[in-house]
Amino acid sequence: MDRGSHGASARFGLILLALFALATAALGIAPRYRQDWLLENIVVLVAVPLLVTGWRRLRFSRGAYLALFVFLLLHEVGAHYTYSEVPYDEAFARLTGHSLNGLLGLHRNHFDRAVHFLYGVLVTPMAVELFAHRAPPRGIWRWILPVCFVMSHSVVYELVEWLAALRFGGDLGTAYLGTQGDPWDAQQDMALAALGSVLSMTVLALRAGRARAD
Repeated sequence: MDRGSHGASARFGLILLALFALATAALGIAPRYRQDWLLENIVVLVAVPLLVTGWRRLRFSRGAYLALFVFLLLHEVGAHYTYSEVPYDEAFARLTGHSLNGLLGLHRNHFDRAVHFLYGVLVTPMAVELFAHRAPPRGIWRWILPVCFVMSHSVVYELVEWLAALRFGGDLGTAYLGTQGDPWDAQQDMALAALGSVLSMTVLALRAGRARAD
């Protein structure tokens, strides 16, 4: 795989792929709920092979790959523990002697909220580059369409979660949804993904403006 004119090098891509494979294998050992782990990894089994097989035709920047890598690692952590039971508060307490939830006044496990927000932040750079490669938008649409892209995928994911919960039901459906009793969980997750995407796009737009000024 040769280096593209603007894309990440093959070595960089292979390093990220190897690290992700190792992390996935490690977090696949004795997950809290094996069936939920399998469901959560369906999206990974679709996305990663698409990126690998499309490497020659569409190569993204190092920053875009690195951002997606971080998001997928967080997703694997959520898949290992289930999103509603990731022990971030316990880990923080061991390090600092304080409860993060207590300091922030939170009353539920917010790992899922954080990851939905970071989905918007970390996937938007790749969405921007995807449009630039395949269907370059002009004017303000250059900044609007990637946000719409991320928001639409967030909606689809919530619908898939809902359908999976209806199909499997019981403890598996509850673990996969991870609503923690919040009837507005899906709406808040989508709103956070949108907010993260808008924030990411704002930073990218400011950087582009500075680059043009220079």
